Amino acid sequence: MTEKREYTDDYPDKTLYIPGPTEVREDVIQEMAQPMFGHRMDRMTDLYTTIVEDTKEFLGTDNEVIILTASGTEFWEASTLNLVDENILVPTCGSFSERHANVAERLGKDVDRLEYEWGQAIKPEDIREHLESTDKHYDVVATVMNESSTGVRNPIEEIGDVIAEYPDTYFVVDAVSALGGDYVDIDEHNIDVIFASTQKAFAMPPGLAVCVVSDDAYERELDTDSSSWYGGFQRCLDYYDRKGQTHSTPAIPVMLAYRKQMKHMLEEGHEGRDERHREMTEYVHEWATDHFDLFAEEGYRSQTVSCIENTQGIDVAETIEAVSEEHDMVFSNGYGSQLGEQTFRIGHMGEHTVESIRELTDAIEDAADL
Repeated sequence: MTEKREYTDDYPDKTLYIPGPTEVREDVIQEMAQPMFGHRMDRMTDLYTTIVEDTKEFLGTDNEVIILTASGTEFWEASTLNLVDENILVPTCGSFSERHANVAERLGKDVDRLEYEWGQAIKPEDIREHLESTDKHYDVVATVMNESSTGVRNPIEEIGDVIAEYPDTYFVVDAVSALGGDYVDIDEHNIDVIFASTQKAFAMPPGLAVCVVSDDAYERELDTDSSSWYGGFQRCLDYYDRKGQTHSTPAIPVMLAYRKQMKHMLEEGHEGRDERHREMTEYVHEWATDHFDLFAEEGYRSQTVSCIENTQGIDVAETIEAVSEEHDMVFSNGYGSQLGEQTFRIGHMGEHTVESIRELTDAIEDAADL
């Protein structure tokens, strides 16, 4: 049995460079301290319609947007329940794409995996070959955009172009750790469902999931015998169309914070935010190759999380502890037992800049005596 550990107010502030949650602006945090109001009041309609329509504007999409009190994990489950009658193809290249397949299996779906070695990216031509060679009809192909366990950025645009040739197969993208920090033209590349968690590249406190849904995906759910109750596209979008609100009580304080942060994101712009993240990525990749190596396949590397191969054999856990204690900065070890000491990860997402990332790499050099 886990024993209770009492929470106290005596914790030092640590700057976060992990794959999420990440740093949040002070004015965004302050928004959560507003007096409470009812989730069926006109004020709630003003708040929810603002954040939904601002999100559409930021992402440059004509598709519908759902914002729910949940983690992005909710839409692994909901998209599977809403769109898959029987068969789903899940290319796997790391822990989170594998977990997506596990979720579908848990929901009783027939899951086929297209398996890649960890660190390798999913290739559009492999998906095309699989779809052409099988007699099985897939309701959905589900792909992770940013495999944060390995630092791989999969080419979802090209994958979407392939799946567009199969009009009865829907394309679902887990962009939990990328959307908001890595530009993607959702409407151009046949992405039926793409979802994210706001505590990552959106630089928000945890608590909200954002999902973009195509008209085709919405219509597909209407034809199914069953779907998700909480994350049902029809239920969420029809309620928004009628009331301008969520169907269930949301985390109002976090939505207030989201409204403030989305205004900041609109000011910077989708492409501007993409460029800042690209600059951070280029810096981290150059630093990593100078001192270590990058774990992800060249040409398919994440713009928000770098997975760095521990070629110098440093004690990763000890270095993380030293950087935390001596510099009040937190970065991440490799994901799970498979990569725990073989790699470490730096989250360069949200509100970070090259300058703030350099502070971390300087601290790592100091702690590891590089």
